[in-house]
Amino acid sequence: MPNGGETAAAFLPIPEQNWARWNADGDVGLVEATLAFPSNDARSYAMIDHLRDEVVPAAFDGSGATIYVTGETAFNQDFFALVDQYTPLVLGFVLALSFLLLLLAFRSVVVSAKAIVMNLLSVGAAYGLLVLVFQKGVGNELLGFQQTPTIEAWLPIFLFCVLFGLSMDYHVFLLSRIREHYDLTGKNTESVAVGLHSTAKIITGAALIMVAVFGGFAAGRLVMLQQMGFGLGIAVLLDATLVRSILVPSAMALLGDRNWYLPRWLEWLPDLRVEGTSTPIPVGIAADGEPLPETIAAD
Repeated sequence: MPNGGETAAAFLPIPEQNWARWNADGDVGLVEATLAFPSNDARSYAMIDHLRDEVVPAAFDGSGATIYVTGETAFNQDFFALVDQYTPLVLGFVLALSFLLLLLAFRSVVVSAKAIVMNLLSVGAAYGLLVLVFQKGVGNELLGFQQTPTIEAWLPIFLFCVLFGLSMDYHVFLLSRIREHYDLTGKNTESVAVGLHSTAKIITGAALIMVAVFGGFAAGRLVMLQQMGFGLGIAVLLDATLVRSILVPSAMALLGDRNWYLPRWLEWLPDLRVEGTSTPIPVGIAADGEPLPETIAAD
């Protein structure tokens, strides 16, 4: 091991070294080395790579020993690699499952795809504002946040999953009411207006509650909680105001009847709508002698 230690020290300075300490059985040893740079410094990560890729294999080649390079820097590096590995899988799973469930619920390829795009806008806005406030320092003093060189590694994927769930709730509230009125009238623009009017208070109220909750996290002293609370709160606020109240209704009004397009080869999909179907009731005379309307929606 001394040769390996000298190689490591030559690559990057290690000011303090306490060589191997062994357990009572002599089969497990610990070698400690204090890096000369902060744990999150790029040179420290380079040191870990050098130890793992060159120093350790060269020093223990053929010995049969199992060697682990650990510590705060090594843990962070392994965690970053794990996040990078699984982030595409998580994103793909969430997007695919969301699209499938929306397709089953509303029987529309256009509505499902548009919902995914709108939700991605909210998440993307949250990512951008996080970087702007915490890394660039824009408005951080006014908001009482600490400027940091990085965003917490676990935060992007966490924000994506949570925000996608919350945004999908608001989207389903709105789309359900629009689809219900569209099934009764067949008028797209009128249905969008009715749906927006019917759900505006619900969506806004729910969003304000979540913003207040997330604001409590943002008001804390820990940077990771500040980043989490701010990211969630600002994304929910943008989603309930700009996205759900302006972009979604505008897009649906412009697309017209194309909103509800479903290819013929997908018509075999089950209809999972919970509102039921409308059954025409013939014109007749009610018990009080008043004429019934031409069609009554009966579930």
